[in-house]
Amino acid sequence: MDSRVAYTDEIDDLNEAVQEIYSQLADFELKTNSLAIVFAEEDTDYPEFYKLLSRKWKFPIIGCTALSMITGGLGYCGTGISVMVLTADDCRFEADITDPLATENYEGAIRNVYEKAANRLGDEVKLIISFGMLVTSADNVPGDELLRTLDVASGHKPIFGGLASDGFTYTGTRVFFNDRAVENGLTMALVSGNIKPVWVCRNSIENKANFSYQITKSDKNRVYKLGNGSFIETMRRAQFQVDKTDVMGDYLLSPFVVTITQPDGESVEVARNLSILDHSDESGIFLGGMPEGSYLGIGYISRDDVQKSILTAINSLSDSIKNEPKYEYKTILCMTCAARFLALASNLKAEGDMCKEHLPAGFSLMGMYAYGEFCPLKGSKTGADYNTFHNFTFAALAF
Repeated sequence: MDSRVAYTDEIDDLNEAVQEIYSQLADFELKTNSLAIVFAEEDTDYPEFYKLLSRKWKFPIIGCTALSMITGGLGYCGTGISVMVLTADDCRFEADITDPLATENYEGAIRNVYEKAANRLGDEVKLIISFGMLVTSADNVPGDELLRTLDVASGHKPIFGGLASDGFTYTGTRVFFNDRAVENGLTMALVSGNIKPVWVCRNSIENKANFSYQITKSDKNRVYKLGNGSFIETMRRAQFQVDKTDVMGDYLLSPFVVTITQPDGESVEVARNLSILDHSDESGIFLGGMPEGSYLGIGYISRDDVQKSILTAINSLSDSIKNEPKYEYKTILCMTCAARFLALASNLKAEGDMCKEHLPAGFSLMGMYAYGEFCPLKGSKTGADYNTFHNFTFAALAF
């Protein structure tokens, strides 16, 4: 499979934007089957952008809105539109999107869309690339549930992607498929054929506080009780900041770590961002699921840890590629958490520049800052891979 990435900072004149993209890809030869992935600033008129692109491109396009983008050629791009085109003679692509999802209908809707796309593909699915939406109201479906439902529907095929982002307004996020831009939806591309994806994810947590409690009462991403006390009471006793309501900024450099037990008894450790303290019931609301019975800790990170994790991840990905000599890898897709973007503060270009500097020769790379990341994670006992929803993580996929 070959790939090429194009980028433009033009979102007002979409005719010009499309011409820039066409120009950057003018010498890129399309093969029998192709797919495009688009990350676009929230103010982009995506349906119009697709209409213009589709005058020449007769293949599926998926994607989502993005806070900021990264490319292998430019490093950190900021806002605009980035496009990665994948093309192959020995791989096939099928894509689709759900209608807006709500808590009462999401499982059937995701399953139906996946099954229709898989039937059209007519071959073994080797990889799913998918983008969903952040929880912004009680009717929204948490990222964990989007991923879990797609994982079950696909029979546990590897899933990579994340949650659409915007400029921290949480009102401009959308996911894309061809001419559709859907709020509260899930878009997906299924890949079959001669492909063996490899992946890596790093959460940057080098040190942990002396804080470990079992979650004794929770509902999806809301934690009511830790041990015998309420969430807020337990945090207060440990001398953490609990007076405010919106505390996402207060815990950017001290993300929570939860150990989640899988149905087969395996466990995976993931980072979670604390977003809101609800003083009416003494609960804490996180950006990812917090299952009852799991154990919760708190990590400490530095801006240096965030930057170092990029190099660690790329080196690990390079090692995985070397272990697959039968396959020729040319493409890296990466997702990095928007919380990491905030943690980098005045050095926003650090992650993108690290990606550009350490990108293996001959590879194309595109990435975005997301409100949550989808990437398989190895269990602590058997090393089996489990599709997992992450926060505060840098995740990369090579194929």
